Amino acid sequence: MSTYSDTSTVLDRQLLLQFGERLKRLRKQQGTSSVAMAQRVGISRTTLAAVEAGDPAPSIGTYLRVMSILGVSGELALLGSGALQTGQPVARTNSKLSAPPLSVIVSAADGAHDVQDLQSLMLHKEAVRLIQSDPALIQMAAATLDRWRSSSDKRSQFLWDEWSVILHRRDWRRALSNSRRSKELRQASPLPSILPPAVRESVLAQIRSLKKGVKLGLSSQDAQDAFTIKVAIFKAARMTQTYCSTLPCRALFFQSAQNED
Repeated sequence: MSTYSDTSTVLDRQLLLQFGERLKRLRKQQGTSSVAMAQRVGISRTTLAAVEAGDPAPSIGTYLRVMSILGVSGELALLGSGALQTGQPVARTNSKLSAPPLSVIVSAADGAHDVQDLQSLMLHKEAVRLIQSDPALIQMAAATLDRWRSSSDKRSQFLWDEWSVILHRRDWRRALSNSRRSKELRQASPLPSILPPAVRESVLAQIRSLKKGVKLGLSSQDAQDAFTIKVAIFKAARMTQTYCSTLPCRALFFQSAQNED
């Protein structure tokens, strides 16, 4: 298993994908439909679908509201109090909590298809990033697309036609979401053709690292420093009632107060 390296872009995306998938799994385990869940959270079904797909577009507040309805926001309280299970006991010295080091293992899904989807997504994100810094690259992608469309192979013609619209409108979200249609579009995309070899290899190296598993963690001192900051925030929250008006924040506040006592 490799240790953390310069893989933040792919790691961020994979963390959200894993998180969204687990929220979706939990909703189904509780027997709640997507319609009912969206109504209870107060969001649209489209927004809920984005959360469960690990889309970075919804705000952290939206993710927290979904967690609250699913009854898993209490984990935030445990994390904030330093009592989250990590395989090590939470020590107490002079009535003060000592936060244990926390670690998270991030790895690509077991299915080869899921890994390919992640790899394709990240290649496209890099391509869009390059195009936004150098719009002339659109012409390179369009030339590749025109060459494909003039070939005798017409099996992907309808996808290429849609790509022509995407390039013209620069409607990148149609190709960067986690929907089934976006995945189909990425399979017939001209965008990876504009990537320099070094950029392509960087993404592939990150994917290979995720296949092995990447360990994210804090040293004991870093964990203690982060915990001290959280406790200071919670103490300040006691003086401002409106700060803890949301369910996740109230859970964090009350858990912190109990452990402080």
